[in-house]
Amino acid sequence: MTPAQFVTESAPSGEWKRQGNRFTGRISRDSASAPGEGPDEHGRWPVEPGRYRLVVSLACPWAHRSLIVRKLLGLEDAISLAIVDPIRDEQGWRFTLDPDGRDPVLGISYLSEVYLATDPQYEGRVTVPAIVDTVTGQVVTNDYPQITLDLSTEWIDFHRPGAPDLIPAEREEMDQLIEEIYADVNNGVYRCGFATTQETYEAAYDALFARLDVLEQRLDDRDYLLGDSLSEVDVRLFTTLVRFDAVYHGHFKCNRNKLTEFPNLWAYARRLYQQPGFGETVDFDQIKRHYYLTHTTINPNGIVPKGPDPRSWTA
Repeated sequence: MTPAQFVTESAPSGEWKRQGNRFTGRISRDSASAPGEGPDEHGRWPVEPGRYRLVVSLACPWAHRSLIVRKLLGLEDAISLAIVDPIRDEQGWRFTLDPDGRDPVLGISYLSEVYLATDPQYEGRVTVPAIVDTVTGQVVTNDYPQITLDLSTEWIDFHRPGAPDLIPAEREEMDQLIEEIYADVNNGVYRCGFATTQETYEAAYDALFARLDVLEQRLDDRDYLLGDSLSEVDVRLFTTLVRFDAVYHGHFKCNRNKLTEFPNLWAYARRLYQQPGFGETVDFDQIKRHYYLTHTTINPNGIVPKGPDPRSWTA
């Protein structure tokens, strides 16, 4: 069996099984807590502009979602932003992009410091995105699927004028798409890349491209996945698509097709990339350096490919 990149998340069968989210607090308009207080008895923190810090890696697709939604909704002044170095060391995500290697607001060198301050017994993988409370220094949430939904629904009083409504009133179709895209595409590329047996790799590979074929057909007669309007599910698909040819096609062996070989998906991805909030939050250098330099089991020599040419995204 091939050695696992993340041993605790690799099943005996060779299948990659992503760890759960340890911190699942919510910042909610329904919180009974006053400004400056901690969570109420239901784990709901008060909505309070200027209080919380969103920690992201520009390399990470899960974190990239929150960065895009924060930008689309105009929440830059309400929720501050911290960006970690794309290269993790043995202690995890580092603030080496900041002066003196410390986040200027939280005063920490590693994201793991606030994880352990919140739960001293935590032994899992430290992940981004994470929202940290600057008052208590605790992690509010690293629940990446819920973070972007809450930015849309709980921070509505601080949205910019004309901000898009990313969550339709009738959510059933969107939620079904989100579930399918997560299983087969967003997480599917990792299930390919981190598989440790041929059988589990091929199963994930087949599911990935079967779903991409369905999405390619779906986009034959529409601009967005739900029709004429941008929604949350488009953001979630985009962050995988924008990394596909640069990373997943080669590094994770997702090589039946390149994104550029799906006419509808490629046109759709470029259309999103050229909209405010999307392309301006993409950093191909950080994306490639993260994957090719931190997944040492997959790429032991640490060679970072020069291509593909990012100018194709603005054609």
